[in-house]
Amino acid sequence: MSFRTFEVSDATLLGGGIHHVTVKSAALRRRADVSFYVPEGAKAESLPLVILLHGIYGSHWAWLYKGGAHQVLDRLIAEENLPPMMLAMPSDGLWGDGSGYAQHRSADYAAWIVEEVPEAAAEVDSRCRTSPRFISGLSMGGYGALRLGLLNPKRFTAISAHSSITHVAQMQGYVEESLVEFDLTDTNPLAVIDCAKLNARLPHLRFDCGSDDELVEPNRTLHRELTEAGIPHVYEEFSGGHTWDYWHEHLADSLRFFKASLVV
Repeated sequence: MSFRTFEVSDATLLGGGIHHVTVKSAALRRRADVSFYVPEGAKAESLPLVILLHGIYGSHWAWLYKGGAHQVLDRLIAEENLPPMMLAMPSDGLWGDGSGYAQHRSADYAAWIVEEVPEAAAEVDSRCRTSPRFISGLSMGGYGALRLGLLNPKRFTAISAHSSITHVAQMQGYVEESLVEFDLTDTNPLAVIDCAKLNARLPHLRFDCGSDDELVEPNRTLHRELTEAGIPHVYEEFSGGHTWDYWHEHLADSLRFFKASLVV
């Protein structure tokens, strides 16, 4: 195990396939939290891993207890023959109102997600150690999913994001901290479109946004830029705004997309 300390909740007390984990993160230089969900009764020898990133102000529990992500997964397994998957729902590292899932001088929030969260998942259930990996998220988490997925094409089979920020600068106005305070040392591009242009071979890519969402125009712009660059992707708009009702409903689209990418 690569973590100095690893504390996991008692499954007999929580029940329902939910696990909460606190680890000593080398990337963050402090303890950090992740919630996991493994569908009960999943007998597959391999469990694809889906990393779900939360938005500004959130934490590791948001996708479970505001988004009902485990309920969406269970429904699709029961009704649409979705293969069992493991959900990993990490905190963003809890810097300020949101870390942007990027590398700061004080901590590497990108490495935490890309390198350490899958390691923690494998400690909870070894069936995901070598299985396909997917990444998704909402708002700031959508930005993290798009950016980190595109920057690490060998690590992720597919990316699917919701209501996404498309450049870390768009966080200004939503967070208390100024971008100067972020003290970014990340040498990779901060705009999603620039990340998409770095590698010739990319994960399967989709993203969506609500037509009433204040971030819809940046998402439309990203769609146009990807199209002009000849980068294959799926972009969809649905009715709705920047709400948990929207994300709960359309997480299903991400999980269906991940299922389809397993057989492509």
